Amino acid sequence: MIVRLFKSQLRPDVDEQDYRATRAHMMDLVQKIPGFLSYKTFRADDGETVAIAKFETEGALEVWRQHPEHMAAQRRGHEEFYASYSIQVCQAVRDYGWSRAQRGVSAGST
Repeated sequence: MIVRLFKSQLRPDVDEQDYRATRAHMMDLVQKIPGFLSYKTFRADDGETVAIAKFETEGALEVWRQHPEHMAAQRRGHEEFYASYSIQVCQAVRDYGWSRAQRGVSAGST
């Protein structure tokens, strides 16, 4: 699994409605990429946003990275939306978890 972390800070003068519309369109597009797994965002108190995107393979991420509409949105990000951003692409070393619901244990059990 490939994990892409995108940390960003919006410009103070950003057109938030335009930014949200562009972001929603990108979400619609990325979900159609074979090998795309998930996307979540988190916002810190200082306004920094961290987005976590997961892809099955580096190839799937590369398809997204080279998507013409995504590339156009990246240009707009530079010109209109972001004061700063950074990207880290990581390969999962381990991927495991646990869920009470998957184990068939009710919330009242110990």
